[in-house]
Amino acid sequence: MALRFARLLLPTGAAAFKAGRHVRTAGIHTCTVRNLKYGWLAFVLGERTTARFKQNSKIFCVDGNLASGKGALAQKLADRLGMLYMPEADTHYLDIMTKEPTPLDTAYNGKCSLERFYMEPKDKDGNSYRLQSWMYLMRLLQYSDAIEHLLTTGQGVVLERSPFSDMVFLEAMFSQGYIRKECVDHYNEIKSISLCEFLPPHLVIYVDSPAEEVQKKLKASEKPYLHNVPLSYLKSIETVYKKTFLPKISEEAEVLSYDVTQIQDVEKVAEDIEYLKFEKGPWVDQDDVTYHHMRVLVEDKQRVANMTCIPRYLPEVTIGAHEFDRDYYSFKSLPGNKYAKGYNEDVGDKYIWLK
Repeated sequence: MALRFARLLLPTGAAAFKAGRHVRTAGIHTCTVRNLKYGWLAFVLGERTTARFKQNSKIFCVDGNLASGKGALAQKLADRLGMLYMPEADTHYLDIMTKEPTPLDTAYNGKCSLERFYMEPKDKDGNSYRLQSWMYLMRLLQYSDAIEHLLTTGQGVVLERSPFSDMVFLEAMFSQGYIRKECVDHYNEIKSISLCEFLPPHLVIYVDSPAEEVQKKLKASEKPYLHNVPLSYLKSIETVYKKTFLPKISEEAEVLSYDVTQIQDVEKVAEDIEYLKFEKGPWVDQDDVTYHHMRVLVEDKQRVANMTCIPRYLPEVTIGAHEFDRDYYSFKSLPGNKYAKGYNEDVGDKYIWLK
């Protein structure tokens, strides 16, 4: 989808995309707004990743159905283990990365709406797949932030969901007739050329909440658009998790499963984690050289985003050249976006060359 690159090409995005909001990057500060990224020179001069790794220098992902309690568990677990907690990425994760003062319009965030998906999942304008495609990109960018934080600081990260489990929603959408087979093929092609560049999480914790209970919680939610989520859709998510995702991810990562009552005892979950040996998956084969290449990849958010763009025409996610130009210049006209961050007089920047 062409639009997703418009904001990455702008000066305001370049600086913010170096690390996201959580990551401290190693580098030599050359001026007030720019610093050198980690690269081959830092590695040659002795910068190493494994030296900062400790027992909990890992990536944990907490997965489960909607309103299953996975967010509360992830946050408590991160606090208990001294890890960084990253809440689930939403459609505005790009706003966080580019440090927008307020969430921008959907015109700059994938042209999709989560609310409209739940209200009109079979909307003929393609919103459902546009949302799914955009959310895969958001999760991929967040996951790259998580790995960058791990490799840069040595501190482990606990996330809610990941790009590895994103396919659960794609399959659930397709099973309910919300998206076309061509969309599934497009998604799988993108996934096949992007996800293979990333190491899977060390551990996946699945919160098993029956679809019927999930629906009750959604009906009691303060968000009206969640009140009518079909039970069949929630059951499809549960089925794909149990029959497809968990068996597949267990080949490369440790997996723990709990029901909604068991996750209340965070100490027990932490104790179970301590007994895991983490001897499976590609992480055990990594060294400072492979970590170096991985770190170079994940700090380049433009490169990460490029992985999700393939030359395929699909009406749901294709944007014409004129529409692209319109949105590009519309975004540049927003306050603080004309020049790189720190050089926009319209938002109070006072660099000397503007005086």
